Amino acid sequence: MLQHTANLIDVVPGMLVLAVDEVAHSVPGWVTVLFGFILFAMIAALALEEKIHAKKSIIVGAFAGLCLILATVLKLLVFGPVELPGPEPHDFINLPVYIPSIDWGVITIILGASLFVEVTSRSGVFTWMAISLTRKSGGDPWRLLIFYGLLTVLFSAVLNNVTAMIIIGSLTTVSLKKLHRSELMLGFLLTEGLLTNVGGLLTLISSVPNIIVGKAAGISFGKFFIVAAPYVAVSTIVTLLMAKKIFGIKALTSDEDKAEAKRMVDSFDPSESIPSQRFFWFSVVSLGAFILCLAGQSALPFGLDKLEMGFVALFFAGVVLIAYKNEVDKFYSAVDWDLLAFFAALFVVIHVMEHALVLDVIGRGIATLLTLPRPVDSTVLLVSSAVASSVTDNIPLAAMLAQILGGLGTDAASPYWWCVIFGANLGGNITPIGSASTVVAMTIIQRQKLGLTFIGFVKAAVPFAVVQIILAVVYVLIAV
Repeated sequence: MLQHTANLIDVVPGMLVLAVDEVAHSVPGWVTVLFGFILFAMIAALALEEKIHAKKSIIVGAFAGLCLILATVLKLLVFGPVELPGPEPHDFINLPVYIPSIDWGVITIILGASLFVEVTSRSGVFTWMAISLTRKSGGDPWRLLIFYGLLTVLFSAVLNNVTAMIIIGSLTTVSLKKLHRSELMLGFLLTEGLLTNVGGLLTLISSVPNIIVGKAAGISFGKFFIVAAPYVAVSTIVTLLMAKKIFGIKALTSDEDKAEAKRMVDSFDPSESIPSQRFFWFSVVSLGAFILCLAGQSALPFGLDKLEMGFVALFFAGVVLIAYKNEVDKFYSAVDWDLLAFFAALFVVIHVMEHALVLDVIGRGIATLLTLPRPVDSTVLLVSSAVASSVTDNIPLAAMLAQILGGLGTDAASPYWWCVIFGANLGGNITPIGSASTVVAMTIIQRQKLGLTFIGFVKAAVPFAVVQIILAVVYVLIAV
């Protein structure tokens, strides 16, 4: 029997958690195996999404329903009041068991950011930015990829990866359509999706796994940046060079091609898509404030930081929707509800997997690797963390591994902490469900009808992920 303690209050502050602190329960081994098989079956179904002819939200939703039914019958879930985080005395509220399973922070960020981008795009601000960047590139596709790649890493470092992907994806589609180079869109969007997880390594607050592991290890913000920045710089350059070769994104070489491209981009007028100067500048100010508030959310005054990033995204969506207060239904219909439903169902599945100890087995299996001789232990820990996070939520995985490392008395200077940080982030580049940003990238790709399947994503992304992980292993062994 394996023992599991349901206590997430200190892991992700602000989440609704079941009031079952320090309540352990036993789970038979065959139950864990059963749910492990269900997780594998769900991943296989997603891989065969095109053949099944079903939306990913329906596939994961069906497995979420199956998991909830089986978990209830097998008495894996704890029913009862849900504890609201806050000062003593704690407040409790009655909710269906699957409601606190969902990470509503991610859901509200996607919903708010999508609405915000959809509304502000009507002002022409994104088209203006895209055309301005395109003009700066001189119409050279390779130079444009560099611009967008660096912008993706920067946005992912200061914002959340989902918002970064939504904004950069919008800019990319506009730029390439203006250049009549839509055939390059797949390569651009896939590269940007992969770079969101690289950029998510840059600072302590760039991703939730960074925060969880950094807090457990006692890594300061400055220390985190100093250690992570060289790897992020090298990995970004290598990823862009690989994208150039794999996707055939070539620089213009002949004077004739350069002159023709320059004539084309010089004819682009950044202001041609601006219907109203007043609404344009309103959107520019809103976008700047939106990015500033997201980047500095943890430092907002008057306790506003407790409202978290999801509220910031929804608040700014509401602000810009005021400009279209009589026709907001148009923007509501533009929201990707399939994507939101997919994430909600996926969180439910992962929650049940936690209670069935599937993630616990994965975490403990990885922990046993620490008994291997050095440097094999660090290598295997990083690689196995990446593989595990490619098929499940990297947040609970990072939390478990951080708890295991802390329980073993791991020194703050140990490379093990960085193995988990690199593995949890980079594993999201192996599959389209490995991270929220790759799911968003895949959604944009499908919306543009670029014909990329689950298997197609894996085939295209794995070479990048393998190189990024190898670079991380070498970097950890040499520099950390």
